[in-house]
Amino acid sequence: MKPFALNRLLLLAAGALLAGCATQARNLAVLGPEYRPDNVFHYPPNLPMNLQRVAVLPLACEEPHANLPEGCEALNPVLLTELAKLKKFEVVAVNRDNLRSRTGRSSWTGTEVLPVEFFDSLQRTYGCDAVLFCQLTVFHAYAPISVGWRFKMVDTRTRQILWAADEVFDAGQKNVLNGAARYQAAALRGSEADGWSVRNSPRQFGQYAAARLLATLPDR
Repeated sequence: MKPFALNRLLLLAAGALLAGCATQARNLAVLGPEYRPDNVFHYPPNLPMNLQRVAVLPLACEEPHANLPEGCEALNPVLLTELAKLKKFEVVAVNRDNLRSRTGRSSWTGTEVLPVEFFDSLQRTYGCDAVLFCQLTVFHAYAPISVGWRFKMVDTRTRQILWAADEVFDAGQKNVLNGAARYQAAALRGSEADGWSVRNSPRQFGQYAAARLLATLPDR
């Protein structure tokens, strides 16, 4: 065999070996269990069959925490996108200015004393069967990233809480990283399966956390 041909074969073999090592490293990165949210409530077991449209309130945050408004601005559109992906009901986003004009505030967490006409007003305006309160409770944009979501869905006709969830996803926990890496691998169809991007991007990590918690919504 000619020297240049032998050198080429050696280079190809080395490249294959390195690629194999990289693939193995990515696979090892997602071994083990992933985080499963358990601070979740829903009653009844399934959403009502006549629940067709949900009014999603603007993402609320506690102003004293300086980083939360920034997180709300970045993650509110992410939340709406993940809700729409579920295809469990029609999603109608409530405008902040419209909400303020009708209720006196631009955001609500669902823990306050609500105006008497709160649900009736939203039902008339948006033709909604339920209202989803959304709150960003934690937003730490630097590694290890952490994002906290709190949700509450209330039937506008019965005022019954249909579903509620409150979780903090911390990238410092191995099982959370496993879930984030698997989410990214599925979203990117196998690319970057080590989850580097999702654990270093607050927006992508927040998207994973929202998708994982919204997945606990019951079926109809």
